[in-house]
Amino acid sequence: MFKLFALVFNGNGELTRFIKFAIVGTIGAIVDFGVLNLLVLGVGMPKEYANLISVSCAILSNFTWNRLWTFPESRERPVHTQFGQFALVNIIGLGINQIVFLSTDEFIFQHLFPHPIDYNFAKATAIVLVLFWNFFANRHWTYRGI
Repeated sequence: MFKLFALVFNGNGELTRFIKFAIVGTIGAIVDFGVLNLLVLGVGMPKEYANLISVSCAILSNFTWNRLWTFPESRERPVHTQFGQFALVNIIGLGINQIVFLSTDEFIFQHLFPHPIDYNFAKATAIVLVLFWNFFANRHWTYRGI
Protein backbone atom coordinates (compact mmCIF):
# COMPACT_ATOMS: atom_id res chain seq x y z
CA MET A 1 0.00 0.00 0.00
CA PHE A 2 2.79 2.43 0.89
CA LYS A 3 4.56 1.68 -2.40
CA LEU A 4 1.38 2.50 -4.32
CA PHE A 5 1.03 5.77 -2.37
CA ALA A 6 4.69 6.65 -3.07
CA LEU A 7 4.31 5.77 -6.74
CA VAL A 8 1.21 7.92 -7.14
CA PHE A 9 2.55 10.95 -5.31
CA ASN A 10 6.20 10.77 -6.38
CA GLY A 11 6.00 9.05 -9.74
CA ASN A 12 6.05 10.76 -13.11
CA GLY A 13 3.72 8.46 -15.02
CA GLU A 14 0.44 9.35 -16.63
CA LEU A 15 -1.51 7.39 -14.03
CA THR A 16 0.09 9.55 -11.35
CA ARG A 17 -0.82 12.70 -13.24
CA PHE A 18 -4.38 11.51 -13.76
CA ILE A 19 -4.76 10.69 -10.06
CA LYS A 20 -3.37 14.10 -9.09
CA PHE A 21 -5.67 15.71 -11.65
CA ALA A 22 -8.60 13.81 -10.14
CA ILE A 23 -7.63 14.91 -6.61
CA VAL A 24 -7.45 18.52 -7.78
CA GLY A 25 -10.78 17.93 -9.53
CA THR A 26 -12.22 16.66 -6.24
CA ILE A 27 -11.21 19.92 -4.58
CA GLY A 28 -12.78 21.74 -7.53
CA ALA A 29 -15.93 19.64 -7.14
CA ILE A 30 -16.19 20.67 -3.49
CA VAL A 31 -15.88 24.30 -4.58
CA ASP A 32 -18.40 23.66 -7.38
CA PHE A 33 -20.99 21.96 -5.15
CA GLY A 34 -20.49 24.51 -2.37
CA VAL A 35 -20.97 27.55 -4.61
CA LEU A 36 -23.85 25.90 -6.49
CA ASN A 37 -25.79 25.10 -3.32
CA LEU A 38 -24.99 28.45 -1.72
CA LEU A 39 -26.37 30.26 -4.76
CA VAL A 40 -29.43 28.01 -5.25
CA LEU A 41 -30.41 27.39 -1.63
CA GLY A 42 -28.94 30.47 0.02
CA VAL A 43 -29.58 33.16 -2.56
CA GLY A 44 -32.41 31.60 -4.56
CA MET A 45 -30.60 31.86 -7.89
CA PRO A 46 -31.90 29.62 -10.71
CA LYS A 47 -29.72 26.51 -10.94
CA GLU A 48 -28.80 27.05 -14.61
CA TYR A 49 -27.14 30.39 -13.71
CA ALA A 50 -25.73 29.16 -10.43
CA ASN A 51 -24.09 26.25 -12.28
CA LEU A 52 -22.27 28.64 -14.63
CA ILE A 53 -20.85 30.58 -11.68
CA SER A 54 -19.97 27.51 -9.61
CA VAL A 55 -18.14 25.85 -12.52
CA SER A 56 -16.21 29.08 -13.14
CA CYS A 57 -15.05 29.12 -9.50
CA ALA A 58 -13.99 25.47 -9.80
CA ILE A 59 -12.05 26.23 -13.00
CA LEU A 60 -9.99 28.89 -11.19
CA SER A 61 -9.30 26.51 -8.30
CA ASN A 62 -8.37 23.66 -10.64
CA PHE A 63 -6.05 25.80 -12.75
CA THR A 64 -4.19 27.03 -9.69
CA TRP A 65 -3.69 23.57 -8.15
CA ASN A 66 -2.91 21.83 -11.45
CA ARG A 67 -0.24 24.45 -12.20
CA LEU A 68 1.25 24.13 -8.71
CA TRP A 69 0.97 20.38 -8.11
CA THR A 70 -0.21 18.18 -10.99
CA PHE A 71 1.96 19.83 -13.66
CA PRO A 72 4.57 21.83 -11.68
CA GLU A 73 6.86 21.96 -14.72
CA SER A 74 4.23 24.09 -16.41
CA ARG A 75 5.21 27.05 -14.22
CA GLU A 76 8.07 27.63 -16.64
CA ARG A 77 5.48 28.71 -19.22
CA PRO A 78 3.74 32.10 -19.19
CA VAL A 79 0.71 31.94 -16.88
CA HIS A 80 -1.53 34.01 -19.16
CA THR A 81 -0.97 31.74 -22.17
CA GLN A 82 -1.46 28.62 -20.13
CA PHE A 83 -4.55 29.97 -18.37
CA GLY A 84 -6.01 30.90 -21.77
CA GLN A 85 -5.58 27.35 -23.01
CA PHE A 86 -6.88 25.87 -19.76
CA ALA A 87 -9.84 28.23 -19.79
CA LEU A 88 -10.74 27.36 -23.39
CA VAL A 89 -10.67 23.63 -22.67
CA ASN A 90 -12.73 24.21 -19.55
CA ILE A 91 -15.23 26.46 -21.34
CA ILE A 92 -15.91 23.54 -23.67
CA GLY A 93 -16.09 21.36 -20.54
CA LEU A 94 -18.52 23.89 -19.06
CA GLY A 95 -20.75 23.50 -22.13
CA ILE A 96 -20.67 19.71 -21.71
CA ASN A 97 -21.28 20.11 -17.97
CA GLN A 98 -24.25 22.43 -18.49
CA ILE A 99 -25.88 20.08 -21.04
CA VAL A 100 -25.38 17.00 -18.86
CA PHE A 101 -26.36 18.85 -15.66
CA LEU A 102 -29.60 20.31 -16.99
CA SER A 103 -30.68 17.31 -19.06
CA THR A 104 -30.01 14.63 -16.43
CA ASP A 105 -31.68 16.80 -13.80
CA GLU A 106 -34.78 17.37 -15.90
CA PHE A 107 -35.16 13.94 -17.47
CA ILE A 108 -33.81 11.63 -14.77
CA PHE A 109 -33.06 12.95 -11.29
CA GLN A 110 -36.06 15.26 -10.77
CA HIS A 111 -38.24 12.18 -11.13
CA LEU A 112 -36.19 10.06 -8.74
CA PHE A 113 -35.24 12.42 -5.91
CA PRO A 114 -36.72 15.43 -4.10
CA HIS A 115 -35.30 18.93 -4.51
CA PRO A 116 -32.40 19.79 -3.78
CA ILE A 117 -31.02 16.27 -3.94
CA ASP A 118 -32.06 15.96 -7.60
CA TYR A 119 -29.75 18.57 -9.06
CA ASN A 120 -26.85 17.43 -6.89
CA PHE A 121 -26.99 13.99 -8.52
CA ALA A 122 -27.12 15.71 -11.90
CA LYS A 123 -24.13 17.82 -10.90
CA ALA A 124 -22.13 14.75 -9.83
CA THR A 125 -22.90 13.04 -13.14
CA ALA A 126 -21.75 16.10 -15.10
CA ILE A 127 -18.53 16.42 -13.09
CA VAL A 128 -17.56 12.77 -13.60
CA LEU A 129 -18.14 12.93 -17.36
CA VAL A 130 -16.32 16.23 -17.82
CA LEU A 131 -13.32 15.02 -15.78
CA PHE A 132 -12.21 12.82 -18.67
CA TRP A 133 -12.65 15.53 -21.32
CA ASN A 134 -10.75 18.06 -19.20
CA PHE A 135 -7.86 15.73 -18.41
CA PHE A 136 -7.22 14.50 -21.93
CA ALA A 137 -7.75 17.86 -23.63
CA ASN A 138 -5.56 19.71 -21.14
CA ARG A 139 -2.93 16.98 -21.15
CA HIS A 140 -2.58 17.11 -24.93
CA TRP A 141 -2.83 20.87 -25.37
CA THR A 142 -2.35 22.98 -22.23
CA TYR A 143 0.28 20.69 -20.70
CA ARG A 144 1.68 19.17 -23.90
CA GLY A 145 5.33 18.20 -23.68
CA ILE A 146 5.43 18.15 -19.89
